[in-house]
Amino acid sequence: MDGGQVRIVPSVLPADFARLGEECQALEKAGVDRIQWDVMDGHFVPNLTMGPDIVAACRPLVDLGFEAHLMVSNPDAMLGRWVEAGCELVIVHAEAAPHLHRTLAAVHEAGARAGVALNPATPLSAVEHVLDLVDLLLVMTVNPGFGGQHYLSSMEPKLAAARTMLDRDAPATELEVDGGIKLEIIGRATAAGARTFCAGSSLFTDRDDLAGAVHRLRARAQEALR
Repeated sequence: MDGGQVRIVPSVLPADFARLGEECQALEKAGVDRIQWDVMDGHFVPNLTMGPDIVAACRPLVDLGFEAHLMVSNPDAMLGRWVEAGCELVIVHAEAAPHLHRTLAAVHEAGARAGVALNPATPLSAVEHVLDLVDLLLVMTVNPGFGGQHYLSSMEPKLAAARTMLDRDAPATELEVDGGIKLEIIGRATAAGARTFCAGSSLFTDRDDLAGAVHRLRARAQEALR
């Protein structure tokens, strides 16, 4: 069961893109568990970020696992490229994958773990019939597209229901939360059921003490677990 391990997985979206390799190294030194790459296509979400070549350039610089969060309209077109770039976990949006079972199977066939993200308005029923292929379920607590948004506390019942569903039907599947995660919020998200936390702006506002920021987030989540 994945119910007891706290993971801090920062997004590099607020990082200094001119020093992205160094930023990844600083996050590794700070003790994070993985790095998330927010991939946006300007169509599925109203923003444009990065391609797999950028991820591949940073891959040799750290030993951390990489996860690609594909906020794109046609995730199937480039699944293999993200795995080749070094992402051991590829997350697709249920809303962007009309043949979700096929897409998740393709991620596994490419050699990576498969994740599914759900926008705030998307119900858990969108994934209940593909849980055998889901290694990570990501519940969005903001509408995706931009960093620095406010956490939607109205998603906590959805997180709690996701925790119940996974404990019952897919106990090895991670439950990640993404959106507005900061020190005063992480305990609530933990209590609702999340164990993996994607934090961006709240970490990079404390660049001189990244390790301290990571430690405080992890400690607050672990306190909520107790």
